[in-house]
Amino acid sequence: MRVGLAEVHVVILINLLPHREAARKRRKDLFNVGLGLSALIGGVLAGLVFLWFQAQISAQQDANQILQTEIEKFDAQIKDIAGLEAEIAALRARQQAVEDLQSDRNLPVHLLTELARQLPEGVYVSSMRQDGQNVALQGVAQSNERVSELLRNLGNNSPWFSRPELVEIVAGTVALTPRDLRRVANFNIKVTLVRASEAEKVVPVGAPQAKPVAVASAPLAK
Repeated sequence: MRVGLAEVHVVILINLLPHREAARKRRKDLFNVGLGLSALIGGVLAGLVFLWFQAQISAQQDANQILQTEIEKFDAQIKDIAGLEAEIAALRARQQAVEDLQSDRNLPVHLLTELARQLPEGVYVSSMRQDGQNVALQGVAQSNERVSELLRNLGNNSPWFSRPELVEIVAGTVALTPRDLRRVANFNIKVTLVRASEAEKVVPVGAPQAKPVAVASAPLAK
């Protein structure tokens, strides 16, 4: 009996390449792929964050523009209100000026009447000059004490006068008779006449006035 023997061929594969370098190369390729994916994801996230910030900035700029527009409107309204207030103030000033002119028409009357009320006994006014609200008085008094009393009366007892000032006082004599010479004080006083609108706040309109006393020669000049 003839028996055939099969030939068995055994092939042995031998890897001639270094396996460690191949593994290192694969790991490096995987790392590079992962790094690329990370960079791509990071870039996408950075782009999204940038777009979000841009949207927020744009929204804030729109809000700022709206606020600026409203502020400009309010500024225009404030200017209009300021212009109206200035016009109102000017109208009030003109009205006050007209009222002062109307009330100041009687200032000479109040000046003479009030001066006669405040003159102490033994004081005589010889000259009086009015320049606006400033009044200059010249006269003769029996003594310096009488002049001091007149200053006190003008400064404290009358709402029509303010800030009396003694400019000059000079001792002199007056001859009542050829044999009777009296010592006197010649004075010069400045005083401010108060406007009627201010004086009437202290003295009600229509309040009883004292009857004027005769004043020695007192020409009134404006």
